[in-house]
Amino acid sequence: MDNLWLRIRAPFAAFRGFQAGVYRATAPVMPPSAAFGLVLNLAGIEMRDSKQEPTTLIRQDLPCLRLAIGVPNKQLPNGEAVPETESEVCSLYQQLHSYPVGSSGKELRKRTHGAKYWIVPVRREFLVGFDIMLGIQTQASDLLEKVIQGLRGDFNESRYGLPFAGDNNFLFDRIDVVDSPPPTLWYVQMQPDDPPLRGSYRLTVGIDRADNSKTTSHLYAPLEEAITEPPELAWTWTPKEPVRAA
Repeated sequence: MDNLWLRIRAPFAAFRGFQAGVYRATAPVMPPSAAFGLVLNLAGIEMRDSKQEPTTLIRQDLPCLRLAIGVPNKQLPNGEAVPETESEVCSLYQQLHSYPVGSSGKELRKRTHGAKYWIVPVRREFLVGFDIMLGIQTQASDLLEKVIQGLRGDFNESRYGLPFAGDNNFLFDRIDVVDSPPPTLWYVQMQPDDPPLRGSYRLTVGIDRADNSKTTSHLYAPLEEAITEPPELAWTWTPKEPVRAA
């Protein structure tokens, strides 16, 4: 399969799974599902199904990609590898306007004259100094060429919206094609017999917007040592493994 390596940077990013409550966490890296959407956006490939449904669905005929995600590192004089960008998880408080479940707060309805009347302070995490490596593998070499063309601006007219870093308030600073990745802490899928690993996190792989119970995710953890080429367990078929002909 053909490979493409992208270095992706943004001042701020947030990749939140499906969650409710007063604390909204972000994944430490871009999940495969979000990386999949970004790649298709750059290639000018529409993800949205054209069917008239209450919920905007995802097309079923999209290409399957094999993706690897990691955090670029640099080598210190003493041989230690550290992230090239001093990224960190921060949080802020925000007033969240929503509709309550059941009859909660119904006495407030008449005061807002039809507007949303349930306002809750919510704490939201976001990433500062976002910097990742994304490896893309596919048997469709023309798709990788379309990604490169999209980064040059060739698909600005047909592409829907701007690429954003997980939240439409956060845009990317740079998305660069690189010949080969630097030493990187690749996120690998944890196996059933693995002991608890530092930095592990469940990342979404395939999103089902019609039935969230069918959304797929895997448990990942970063490697303890930075390497250039991602190991086999770092590669994930996204949104699912293609069906192979018998």
